[in-house]
Amino acid sequence: MRTVDTSEIRKAVEKLFIEANYVLPESLADRIRECERCESNALARSVLSKLSDNLEAAREINVPICQDTGMAVVFIEIGQEVALCGEPLRDAVNKGVADAYINGFLRKSVVCEPLFERKNTGDNTPAVIYTDIVEGDRIKISAVPKGFGSENMSRARMFTPSASRDDIIAFVADTVRRAGGNPCPPIVVGVGLGGTFDYAALLSKKALARDIEIRNANPDYAALEDDMLRAINSLGIGPQGFGGDTTALAVNIEYFPTHIAGLPCAVNIGCHVTRHKSVTI
Repeated sequence: MRTVDTSEIRKAVEKLFIEANYVLPESLADRIRECERCESNALARSVLSKLSDNLEAAREINVPICQDTGMAVVFIEIGQEVALCGEPLRDAVNKGVADAYINGFLRKSVVCEPLFERKNTGDNTPAVIYTDIVEGDRIKISAVPKGFGSENMSRARMFTPSASRDDIIAFVADTVRRAGGNPCPPIVVGVGLGGTFDYAALLSKKALARDIEIRNANPDYAALEDDMLRAINSLGIGPQGFGGDTTALAVNIEYFPTHIAGLPCAVNIGCHVTRHKSVTI
């Protein structure tokens, strides 16, 4: 049995959220440059070039890549051979998030409750935390700062089992069509299929946290990812909604077994700075 003090988790969470907000995953930055080279629309090429320039400028002057530094979402996989000591895990994670948003000079965007007073909590906590017990003696922490310009464009629908592959593609594409330029395209689209109403939404969030170079291990779902991407890019919304071939950079799908009577589908949209970073301790 390996013992880990939760103070290590606090430090790791702080580092992850600062780095995730300052540097985009390289695969995503590369995909933006690749799409610029392939884009047929001159205005869209110019917009994609400016997006790359913005990423480079943020790196050079050491500022966040987007002014919306997101609500903190944290995925933690804890090996069953790990014993945690120190303060409670949730407290350690939230303190790490607060440290990141204060010490990293990140915008604090969380309010204390959703409907009435909506007073800012002042340190971007509490985080949305998901934990999972896995094999081994390691802890994997994934930080996902989620901006809400794109989050607000997400949707879920409970299909019946009679829904076809084309029906699912049409729903995902229609979600993007309705979003238009609001989520700052080119976007990354996370799709969750199966489970229950709530679990499909969680799967769609996990999908956004997967590197866009990694296709679904199931070839049927990998092909579905490709077909969804083509359907979305055929909409012509383009970078920042100005038209063009590049509405989405990638579609990631995660799926789970479901009930014989249902087919839950959730679509979580990420903007062109779909940020995530992980570490294993």
